[in-house]
Amino acid sequence: MKKMLTLLCLLALLLTGAHAQQQVTLQDIASGTYRAENIYGIKPMLDGEHYTQISSDRQRIVKYSFRTGQEVGTLFDVTTARDCTLKSFDDYILSPDERLILIQTDTRPIYRHSFTAVYYIFNVKNNRMEPLSAGGPQQVPLFSPDSHQIAFVRNNNIYLVKLLFGNAESQVTQDGAYNKVLNGIPDWVYEEEFSFNRAFDFSADSKMIAYIRFDESQVPLYSFPWYKGAAPAKEAYALYPGAYEYKYPKPGQKNSKVSVHTYDIKSHVTRRMDLPIDTTDYIPRIQFTSDPEKLAIMTLNRHQNRFDLYLANPRSALCKVAIRDEAPQYIKEQEYGDIRFYPEHIVLMSERDGYNHLYLYTINGNLVRQLTKGNYEVKAFHGWDKATNTCYYTSNEGSPLRSAVYKQDAKGKKTTLTPQVGSHSAIFSSNMAYFIDKFTDVKTPTVITLNDNKGRRLATLLDNAQLKEKTARLELPSKEFFSFTTADGVQLNGWIMKPARFDASKKYPVILHQYSGPGSQQVIDQWGIGAFRDGGLFEAYMCDRGYIMACVDGRGTGGRGAEFEKCTYLQLGVKESRDQAETARYLGTLPYVDGSRIGIWGWSFGGYNTLMSMSDGSNAFKAGVAIAAPSDWRFYDTVYTERFMRTPQENAEGYDAGSAILRAPHLHGSLLLIHGTADDNVHYQHCAEYSEALVQAGIPFDMQIYTNRNHGISGGKTRLHLMGRVADFFLKNL
Repeated sequence: MKKMLTLLCLLALLLTGAHAQQQVTLQDIASGTYRAENIYGIKPMLDGEHYTQISSDRQRIVKYSFRTGQEVGTLFDVTTARDCTLKSFDDYILSPDERLILIQTDTRPIYRHSFTAVYYIFNVKNNRMEPLSAGGPQQVPLFSPDSHQIAFVRNNNIYLVKLLFGNAESQVTQDGAYNKVLNGIPDWVYEEEFSFNRAFDFSADSKMIAYIRFDESQVPLYSFPWYKGAAPAKEAYALYPGAYEYKYPKPGQKNSKVSVHTYDIKSHVTRRMDLPIDTTDYIPRIQFTSDPEKLAIMTLNRHQNRFDLYLANPRSALCKVAIRDEAPQYIKEQEYGDIRFYPEHIVLMSERDGYNHLYLYTINGNLVRQLTKGNYEVKAFHGWDKATNTCYYTSNEGSPLRSAVYKQDAKGKKTTLTPQVGSHSAIFSSNMAYFIDKFTDVKTPTVITLNDNKGRRLATLLDNAQLKEKTARLELPSKEFFSFTTADGVQLNGWIMKPARFDASKKYPVILHQYSGPGSQQVIDQWGIGAFRDGGLFEAYMCDRGYIMACVDGRGTGGRGAEFEKCTYLQLGVKESRDQAETARYLGTLPYVDGSRIGIWGWSFGGYNTLMSMSDGSNAFKAGVAIAAPSDWRFYDTVYTERFMRTPQENAEGYDAGSAILRAPHLHGSLLLIHGTADDNVHYQHCAEYSEALVQAGIPFDMQIYTNRNHGISGGKTRLHLMGRVADFFLKNL
């Protein structure tokens, strides 16, 4: 009997060991088998005590307590709402008084931020639902502050629905036309590079609408082909390909002409604001303040190194500069993208002292004081509590790899609200009394907790325990952070993953993954590191096959202040590629690394920097993969490119130095180019022209094209195929 028990115990141990040594597959990665759970769509309610969220089956809007995290009610349910034929819904918008809800359905993406949808108005009190409009799908609907009106955009024109008048619908603008004029929504380049999709707002008294008008009639046209393809198939192009045409301004070319207008809802009078700006200037945001006579209009000059905040009178059209900020290189999007208006104050971010910090102004633009200060970056502003004169924010004080949530009182006393070392992001209640914290570090998938504003944990909403249990069965690589100093005397940070059965006496090939674009960060103490931001599962797959995987944030990346980030100004790609070559040389000095077998790959800017790094003359890389890669900045868009490079007419030398095409004859190592034919962001033109340069230079290379795929290259089995191509290429060439 004892022998039998001993044998059973040994068998159990062997089975457990086998179970613990599972290896991740590409199918696992593509299908999200080990994807971390998250909580999305948290929307704080007016009372400061509750928040709402969509149920996991997308059938209900659930009301939760900020104090306990417990469900306390249902605001909307497709199974019980009157006149509702929906089986589920995509998203929702609460009216300012929370009596009405816009239910979003049939969502169809356009570009990165834009989409059309069919909306329904749901009355919480009488549990009844009705269509917002019968005229076709809508874009960016917005409630008026008094909750009695809804404005939206359809076919580039603004429409207004008056709820107190039987949902009477009227058309505010008349001249909207595809590829010509857009009212209330941004054109392609504004949406992509200024990161917004609605360009109109209601005044605080609900009597006026202000909007940006984009005249893109003079912007050059870009087109790309549509094929039938699959997943989904475009049957209209089964025999003959079609084409998609849209306005895309390239460096030095014409942008949309932009202007700000106001519409008086009662008198139907439209006025153009008298903005004293150049015709080439940008207007990346407008927003009404709590004073209906103050419309905030935010502008940038074309070089994007001067930011002006105008306060405009929507009736007289008079505009006055309230705040001006200038930088030697460029103004970052945070300054105008995360600005907050209070009844008597404005809080905005600025890098004027070398690091991104918070500044408090009066509503008329007089600087009160700098709220935060030090050699660290504020990553997010959560709010200012006037009653206690306390501001809440997230910053990376202590390390560019980590972040925490802080509060700071009027005397400058700072309190850390999230003591766990790692990365944090927060959503605060409307009264700043509570916050939901999303915490992660390199070994911990997202943990979401509910806390009060003293930092006390009140409840745990999500701990990803199931994922921890599942990944514990995998033979995962070790994850470590490291730093080294380059030949230029610059200290760089990185992470490295070594095989689970790492043997220091062996020599391993290394594959570097990087993005390297301005202000980006890949080396962060969070679970979502790795090429697909999933905890390094693709890296684990390659580690299982005998590779060391690594990543280094070179010069130009974020988290370390303006000097480090903006040192690449006017010379994109030069220092970034040098730093990746330096990384390869450093790794090659490690006793367990085979310096003759180092590869590099990346997506978008990371693909571009792969091309640049493989052709900088250092011969540091044996193989590389460039996905959706820019190859010459002359082909990219105005806003992004000119922010860092100015125009080709002003900076021809910089454009030449940063051209992967001009470097193509110096390419060293095996290369795989990957691109989608319907990439509206980094056009297939980049890939076509770069590959032609290699052909004319007599350099062999591999190429993978994906039909009808955009910059994200996904859909059907596309992503699985792409990961297989990348893995196989490195297996064959390293």
